[in-house]
Amino acid sequence: MISSAQTEVGTGSGARGGRGGGWLAWRPVSPGPGAIRGVRGAPGQIDYRLARRALISEFRKGRLARHEVCDAHPELRRAARECSEATDERCPICEDADLVLVSYVFGPRLPAHGRCVTSRAELRRLAGRSGELACYVVEVCPACDWNHLARSFVLNPARSA
Repeated sequence: MISSAQTEVGTGSGARGGRGGGWLAWRPVSPGPGAIRGVRGAPGQIDYRLARRALISEFRKGRLARHEVCDAHPELRRAARECSEATDERCPICEDADLVLVSYVFGPRLPAHGRCVTSRAELRRLAGRSGELACYVVEVCPACDWNHLARSFVLNPARSA
């Protein structure tokens, strides 16, 4: 599977997403722009940590029911079982299983539903294509079907011009 090139770790109470309600850690989210040779920094990268924290906070306050946040599409659940990267981050909803990361790439000459990326080699091949490709990394809990868009970025910004 895809190995992580970047790790962002929080500090403070509740860093593993425990019930303490503290700051939630952000574990490996890959592939990131650094996974592609020649891409520096994070051009065109969007990180969805704040939206994630807000959603988890609303759930823990009882404003959202479990069925409202644990609603992964069947195809996303299948990809999480078969084409994902394991993490050591516990699910913030059920706290029973570790999250997995599923990456999709969208762009010209790819299927309308995107392409599920299963390896770094495949990601590099896609980055070599012409046209602008967008990569979306989704974290999924295989136990309770919680899912959240973790990060999106432009895969090959230099080639799109």
